[in-house]
Amino acid sequence: MYSHSTVPPPPPPPPETCSQGHRSTLILSTSEGGSICLLCLSNLLSNPKSPTVHVSYVLSQLSQAISQPQFLQSLLTFHSHFLTSPLVAVLSNFDDEPIAKQTIDLIVKFCEASNNNGNEDVCKEFVSRVSDSISLGSLAWSRRQLYMLHCFGVLLDNQESNLYACIRHKDSLIPNLITGLQLSIEEVQGEIMFVLYKFSLHQYTYMDDGCSDILLAYCPKLLLLSVDVLMKSQSDDVRLNCVAFLTVLAQRGFFQSACTHHVGIKDSFEADNFMQISEHVIDVAHLEVLFAEAVKGSLLSSDSQVQIATLDLITLYLSSEDVSGKAIHVFIEENIADYVYEILRLSGCKDQVVKSSIQVLDVLSTSERAFTQRLAIGFTTLIPVLQYVAGVPFHPVQCQSLKLILNCVSNCPGIVSTSNVEEISIILAEMFKKHTDGEIGMLPETFTLSCSILVALMKCSSCCGSSILAASIRDASKSSFSTSLGNNQTCTDQILHYLYLMKEACAYANEDDHPNTSKMGLRVCIVDICKLQILPWFMKVINEIEEEAIALGVIETFHSILLQDSNTEAKNFADSLVSSSWFSVLFGCLGLFPTEKMKWRVYLIFSSTVDVLLGSDSGQPIRDAASQLPSDPTDLLFLLGQKSSHNAELFCCQSAVLLILIADDKLVLASMEQYILLNSSDFHFDASASVTIELVVNLYSLYRGFAKISYQIPYSAEAERILFHLLAEKDWNSLSSRIHLTSLKWLFQQEKLCRSLSEQILKFCRCNSSTGNLVVLNNETSHKVDLHVFAQLIASGDNFVPLIFVCLLGDLVENDSQEHDTISVVKVLTKIIEIAPVASDQLCMHGIDAVIQNIYNHSKYSFPELFIPTSQLVLSILRSVHSESISNHEAWAGLTMKLMDYMVPAVTSDGWTEEVLTTIGILSLILHHSTKQALIEASKTVLLSAHLISTVNTTISEACSKGPALFDHDEGTRTGEVLIFLLLLLFFSLRSARAVLPGIIDFQMLLDEGSKMQPLSYVSIRCHNLCKLMHFGSPPVKLIASFCLVELFTGISDYISIEKGDLKFRKGYLQSLSAILEGLIFSSDIRVSMNCSRCLSTLMAWEELETGSTPSGKNNWCRLIVEELVMSLSTPSLTSNLFTIHHKPAANVAVALLRLSKVPPWMAKVFDDCSISSIIQNISPNNISTELVILFRELLKSGYLNSAQIADLNRAFQSCRRHIYTDEIHDRSIEEHRENAASDLDHVGKARAFLFNLLPSQQLYLEVGLRRSQSWKKDLLEEMELFTKCLMEEDER
Repeated sequence: MYSHSTVPPPPPPPPETCSQGHRSTLILSTSEGGSICLLCLSNLLSNPKSPTVHVSYVLSQLSQAISQPQFLQSLLTFHSHFLTSPLVAVLSNFDDEPIAKQTIDLIVKFCEASNNNGNEDVCKEFVSRVSDSISLGSLAWSRRQLYMLHCFGVLLDNQESNLYACIRHKDSLIPNLITGLQLSIEEVQGEIMFVLYKFSLHQYTYMDDGCSDILLAYCPKLLLLSVDVLMKSQSDDVRLNCVAFLTVLAQRGFFQSACTHHVGIKDSFEADNFMQISEHVIDVAHLEVLFAEAVKGSLLSSDSQVQIATLDLITLYLSSEDVSGKAIHVFIEENIADYVYEILRLSGCKDQVVKSSIQVLDVLSTSERAFTQRLAIGFTTLIPVLQYVAGVPFHPVQCQSLKLILNCVSNCPGIVSTSNVEEISIILAEMFKKHTDGEIGMLPETFTLSCSILVALMKCSSCCGSSILAASIRDASKSSFSTSLGNNQTCTDQILHYLYLMKEACAYANEDDHPNTSKMGLRVCIVDICKLQILPWFMKVINEIEEEAIALGVIETFHSILLQDSNTEAKNFADSLVSSSWFSVLFGCLGLFPTEKMKWRVYLIFSSTVDVLLGSDSGQPIRDAASQLPSDPTDLLFLLGQKSSHNAELFCCQSAVLLILIADDKLVLASMEQYILLNSSDFHFDASASVTIELVVNLYSLYRGFAKISYQIPYSAEAERILFHLLAEKDWNSLSSRIHLTSLKWLFQQEKLCRSLSEQILKFCRCNSSTGNLVVLNNETSHKVDLHVFAQLIASGDNFVPLIFVCLLGDLVENDSQEHDTISVVKVLTKIIEIAPVASDQLCMHGIDAVIQNIYNHSKYSFPELFIPTSQLVLSILRSVHSESISNHEAWAGLTMKLMDYMVPAVTSDGWTEEVLTTIGILSLILHHSTKQALIEASKTVLLSAHLISTVNTTISEACSKGPALFDHDEGTRTGEVLIFLLLLLFFSLRSARAVLPGIIDFQMLLDEGSKMQPLSYVSIRCHNLCKLMHFGSPPVKLIASFCLVELFTGISDYISIEKGDLKFRKGYLQSLSAILEGLIFSSDIRVSMNCSRCLSTLMAWEELETGSTPSGKNNWCRLIVEELVMSLSTPSLTSNLFTIHHKPAANVAVALLRLSKVPPWMAKVFDDCSISSIIQNISPNNISTELVILFRELLKSGYLNSAQIADLNRAFQSCRRHIYTDEIHDRSIEEHRENAASDLDHVGKARAFLFNLLPSQQLYLEVGLRRSQSWKKDLLEEMELFTKCLMEEDER
């Protein structure tokens, strides 16, 4: 370290004179102890006959001295201008390139130092002297003149100072530079172009308003010479300087000035020269052709900077207001667009290249007729560009790119292939989705252009039969709703474009040329959007809409659905319209927009709705009378009151009005109420009164239900009272007759009917246990009102069905009714929950827990006939209910206590019966819900039960004592089944204890072994017992034990890292655990392998923390695992769908090793360049996995990947992203398959299967081939994004 008091020694005083006798004031000392006489230095540099060796040496010494602060300070203070003339003289006197370079560097260095010292005069003097030398032309374009030019350009590169005023002979400087441009010396031309570029910048920055533009005086010739240089030059540096200068000229309007000013220059070029300059005005067309020809070389340059500058120059020139459309036509004829396409194709979608290229194409596209053919040629090049700009929020050329795509698809649909259609549609659908998700923003113009492109794609002949296009249109329609209609700030144009997209999508989905499942899905999606989103939105904002076009757009979109023949969706949609007061809304449109166009459209959709509801051509009378029908609905009723005899027009209008009023349920309801009021007294004396009552009830409830669904209308309270009174007195049963679903729902929404309906439900439950389905549902076709109907009613939650069931069961228990009635109701509820799992939420919210507790408290609860169905019901409820729907009522805690009071003695007396195993399943589910803050007290009861702890520990110890013989005890044996259930209970216990009783957990106790172990204080299992079960157990036992071990290790890791706990590991304890886990890495069950790999990774971190050294560095087994992984991944024949799963455990181990503070040295040998490249080559969308992406990220962090491998990886990941976006995953069919497989088991098997499904990582077997879940795709995309971020961080370093 240096002391703060240490200062450098002062330099020695300069000698009084030099060897030539010059005075001491011209002698400056250097820090090395020497001195420099400025006059001697000046004489040497100014003498043309000085040896170049001496000159070079003096320049180097002077440069070194200027770097010394004290020398520089003395020079700037006393002799700041002394060196100006000698240094400029060096450039004039010596034709030596190294000396010239030394001199220029020295001048720049001296000027910068002077400027930093606040003295800009030095730099200005250099500029003045150098410009004078060039202006005089004394060097006659020799090499010395080139050096002088270069120095002048370097000095002018300083834009911070006003150097323009220092140039004294501008009138001779510019002509001299123009003369130099005419030389065929590329190096000279390049220097001149740079000087002209910098000179122009200084001129237009610092020139006074009253001064004349010196460049403008030489405009035509200067412009043409610059274009000539640009055309002929083969140097990128010269091209860049030339383009930069031409850009300044274009900004100042020189291209227009060149065509309007006369020039007095005679022909000064060869006869075959491309320029013909005369005394006349320059031909505009000739200049345009020359300029278009000149830029081609720069566009073909390998330097992207030259290409970008040239593209920007073209855009600037063609975008000028004074440039005619003919100039654009010339550039198109000169094939400039083809050059731009080639730049885009090779650019790799670099942002600036894309921006500049698209801007040029956008300007060229203004000449539509001439550009169409060129656009078609480069169409395929624009698709990757579209994909790039679509992913960048508010990209500056996003709209221009969309316009180009739209122009091509609209004007040249024949060149758009099926793959093009699909790729573009996927890009647009993803853009809509990202905008809806809030990932990117979207301009209104971007939205409208995207909608127009999708419409144009649907009209292409190449789109026929494309399932991907149909899927993309479906996704885009869903995502774009919130942008267009779900936003109050949306403009009218966006709304109309979205409605147009929906209308055309409907027409496309109903084309019969190439029907497929995707089109069917699109058709259903469009109807759902119109029914569930557009219709409610339209009804909400109808009175706020100010533009008729929006209302017409909605009506036309809906009409397009109704026009589809023999379409179930059209029928359902028509029903929805009728039930939503759609006719009233249409009449409201007529009131808001009383135009003939609106009137015709309204009555047209009226007729189509009647066609769909009543049959083909039923609405023809409305179409025939549309022109005569009034706009006011009250006038329609007036028409009905007129006598139509001998008046054909009136008769036609009346027929149309009657058809319109058919859908009005108000009149039907009024008629039913009138019937009830007038005829209710006859019901008591009619022999068939019960049948009549049932018919009246069904009809009345049907139209009351319709009225409630669609609108609130006045009804007769007296008619309702009479009907309810009759139902209370008469023996009626609407569940045994034909009944509409709407009628049934309305009945169960009436609280006054709950008692009588409860009796009907009891009858239904009694019959259901034997015959099953007895009630017929009349809804379009005959259906039976069975358990599915009740499941649907309970799940809807807007009726009293769940309350009736709960109260009915509670009354049966309280009143000590027949046991078979209670059992029948319990069984029905169990089946309902299996049909509609959401029904369990409704039952819990209505207090089913208290009723079940009463059942268990009943003296007969111990009878298997009642206990088993009740336990199955509890199991079904806990399987299906959402945790937030479960109350923390003490009934659950009491119910849990009763179950354990039954289980413990039952195990002692009868062993592990099915009833006991079912109870274990119930306790496991209680613990599962406690992790979500539900059933807290009940779970504490389970966890702290001393009898349960003893029973579990005893059974586990007995199983562990069997040793290798334990392998034969699988789920097919009683011992194996018991062990599986207990391990599942332990798994959920380990999770629950951390959530419910965190303070009770002693991880050190769970790690202890030997004879002095303390007894466990809650339901848990020790680590060494889990290892024994994993080593000796059957496959199911190994699996659940491995999940338990993962859960235990997770808790220990949190304890160490978060709570800073300190655990003591016996010597060799971690190594023994590692041995067990390493042996199971290659297990045939991938879930066991994955769990072991996770535990092994955790152990490595513990071992490193415990010992302070790198674990497994010399572990041959770990090396074997990694070597097997590398061999498998780099072998093409092994990268199958199945292997995409089985490489995951080994990949986890490799990642853990790479994350160690000291990576084992052999890892670099295993992951050599050849192996990594082979692995990357074998990556495909079908075998990629999140673990593999994580592995590559760690390899990147460890420096194992080179630039070529990173590039290949990025391409592979991009291919995987594209595959994910286009792949259709049928997760629903997978889930249905799993549920159907579980439905074949008995109730104990179902409980075991459901508990298995609650274990983590159960999606591994579903990740084969294309059957991959949405969560898997999301995780994979996130990992690839993390890899990209990591790569960016590495680049920044």
